[in-house]
Amino acid sequence: MKTYIAFLRGINVSGKNKVSMAELKELLVDQELKEVKTYIQSGNVVFKSELNNDKQLEKQIKAAILRHFEFNVPVIVKTVDQMKEILNENPFKTNDENLRKQNYYVLLNEQPKQEAVEKFKLENFVNEEFYITANCVYLKCNAGYGKAKLNNNLVERKLKVEATTRNYRTMSKLLELSD
Repeated sequence: MKTYIAFLRGINVSGKNKVSMAELKELLVDQELKEVKTYIQSGNVVFKSELNNDKQLEKQIKAAILRHFEFNVPVIVKTVDQMKEILNENPFKTNDENLRKQNYYVLLNEQPKQEAVEKFKLENFVNEEFYITANCVYLKCNAGYGKAKLNNNLVERKLKVEATTRNYRTMSKLLELSD
């Protein structure tokens, strides 16, 4: 049995795609996922599964949500080891709690094409820095994510992949819940 973390994109935002975490948890337990825990209302789920395939789990969760809630949401599933690697590889990593609040992780559903990455690297954003890897775009938003030009929608559009963004606190808490 392996532990995974699922990230749902675009639920409970501005009154759209409403999903109660209790209902989501029940739905995922019905999908034979074990020890399901949700964290905050934005679609973060820690669970265990005998299925050892994160892409298959993404499809399974996405299909269950579509059947039950009747809307389509992107789902990204990562293993605990992948999450640890993502946090450890952050080029903007710091021990300063105030500076950590500037760190955001745009989790990518698949590796973007190199041509798109090279083109995107030429972009420049005031008060914002970014670093692209195969499965994450690390953001440092000096003025906060709410004011950032470089956001999830822009990353998806430029890299042509599905993505979802979480802050440092959420990523750390999900790792903590996975223990």
